[in-house]
Amino acid sequence: MDPLHSAILAHDVHKRYAGGSEEAGLRGFNLAVAPGSVCGLLGPNGAGKSTAVRILSTLLRMDTGDAWVAGFDVRRQGQEVRRRIGLVGQHAAVDEVLSGRQNLEMFGRLNHLPIRLARARAEELLTQFALTDAANQAVRTYSGGMRRRLDLAASLIVSPPVLFVDEPTTGLDPAARREVWAAIRSLVHAGSTVLLTTQYLEEADALANQIVLLKAGRVIAEGTPRELKATLGGSWIDITVLDEEALAVVKRVLAYLPEIQTDVERLRVSLPAEDGARSLLRVANELEAAAVKPLDIGLRQPTLDDVFLHLTVDAHEEAAA
Repeated sequence: MDPLHSAILAHDVHKRYAGGSEEAGLRGFNLAVAPGSVCGLLGPNGAGKSTAVRILSTLLRMDTGDAWVAGFDVRRQGQEVRRRIGLVGQHAAVDEVLSGRQNLEMFGRLNHLPIRLARARAEELLTQFALTDAANQAVRTYSGGMRRRLDLAASLIVSPPVLFVDEPTTGLDPAARREVWAAIRSLVHAGSTVLLTTQYLEEADALANQIVLLKAGRVIAEGTPRELKATLGGSWIDITVLDEEALAVVKRVLAYLPEIQTDVERLRVSLPAEDGARSLLRVANELEAAAVKPLDIGLRQPTLDDVFLHLTVDAHEEAAA
């Protein structure tokens, strides 16, 4: 365990909240993030993601344990840590009345940059995040993706080596999400390290070199997206039906099979296909015998959604869902 060779390092971090449930907070949280990479911190609501980010960014004190960011002790060298991090929250923190350029210059001045340097840095960031054409427009005229890119630019006004990004694309349309993804990739290409929390597993799959999965305050799995998906083996079968009544029939017909996952919102049942096409044919015959006519049935490779559900949803929780 060497803080000097990790951009972010946490060891056996505990945090309990007075009056909170036993699973709230962190219970032996461990993390190691290599410099110049993206680490996706995932987990269900209440798993401890926000607590971890708040502790690592010095906004919350841990009860016990150790953590370092950019080589500095979070507990004892908080001021040094804060000088080396950027923090992007779920909601844009820019001023809608000011223009994009004025916002960045303001953040530069707030970070004690001389006027000339603040202006130069603002111009660099406007170019880096493809905002030059809209630089003099009021932020209230920006699209959602443009606002988030400006928010990312503002967090980098002093070029922090470590950036904490909390659910950067919540509420954005697919095109705006991809704009933000491109911006995050450009930061990492320039040498920044990003700790990303997100509810979109597709986002983590697209951006993260490393994924850490939290449940009840503990890390229950970590690895590259490919490594985590490989833990579920080969192909999966997806069955999509017309309504919830048909969904219930499919679950009843296939109840004897292990690891069935149900997505009520998408009216979809998923299950491992150990024998590939043979498993698909067997399931299709069983559904036909039960007079179930799926809208769609097919084979696919495992996704991070499958890993997430497999590792974080207990059998009784899935039944209740």
